[in-house]
Amino acid sequence: MDKKYDDLIKSPLNYTGGKYKLLKQLLPIFPDDIDLFIDLFSGGSDIGVNASSNYVISIDCQKQLIRLFNTFKEIDKDYVFDTINKIINKYELSNSDLYGYEYYNCESSSGLSKYNKDKFLKLRHDYNNRYVDNNYFDIHFYAIIIYAFNNQIRFNKKGECNIPVGKRDFNENLQKKLSIFIDRIKEKDITFCLNDFYKFDYDNYCNDNTFIYADPPYLITTATYNEQDGWNEKKERSLLQLLDYINEKKIKFALSNVLEHKGRSNDILIEWSKKYNIHYLDFNYSNSNYQKKEINKKSKTVEVLITNY
Repeated sequence: MDKKYDDLIKSPLNYTGGKYKLLKQLLPIFPDDIDLFIDLFSGGSDIGVNASSNYVISIDCQKQLIRLFNTFKEIDKDYVFDTINKIINKYELSNSDLYGYEYYNCESSSGLSKYNKDKFLKLRHDYNNRYVDNNYFDIHFYAIIIYAFNNQIRFNKKGECNIPVGKRDFNENLQKKLSIFIDRIKEKDITFCLNDFYKFDYDNYCNDNTFIYADPPYLITTATYNEQDGWNEKKERSLLQLLDYINEKKIKFALSNVLEHKGRSNDILIEWSKKYNIHYLDFNYSNSNYQKKEINKKSKTVEVLITNY
């Protein structure tokens, strides 16, 4: 691996569309000498924690997510891990790292969902019926993610966490990812900000060395973060108008998105992107030469980074 990218870390949150596997394609396209890096759609923060800049502002409109990141950043790491383990014990959830799978009458191939299901539902229920937001319930929320399907996050229209139980638990791999992630956000000058991309005060932050990155929900794909009309044409056009405004302010930006996906095309984005530079990425997440190339008409996905520089 290039020495420049030998310290890349992966988020302990598994966001659909997370950019960890694309980092070695994206980072070489980003400008050098960034002072302030603004990530408009933080998600799991794979981009924000790996950005090369003096300062980072990671924005997201999901309150639970931003609270969680700020708790990780502000609270002692040992307290975080101790609280997770206390929650695991309180709800009698599996701890395969300590006891193995046979202890729970489960096999690694089929996972731990059968044992954990009822306990997980109680864990989720208690979070949805919490009486206050505090550091403990932020960590409780992360415990849900640990035992959730594919470690993902999902909420219903009432704002209740409704992700089903998953097959795994707080295993050694996830513990390591969480520990490294917490260390990184504590040492990095990064601010996690609860906001919508269209409400953020750009004029107050932007300067010649500001760089703005946007990885919004993709209009023509479906994922847990884009259910219940979470992203629509109105929001798509609003983001593109904002990026035009940022361009007029002579601030550099990059937008991750897909032009085509499973036979569908984002005609709004395709037309808008003609004003800017399009970098076609290898959506299979292997190495790419970062050069423009002809779109493979038979491909299921055309993933791109659109820049104004």
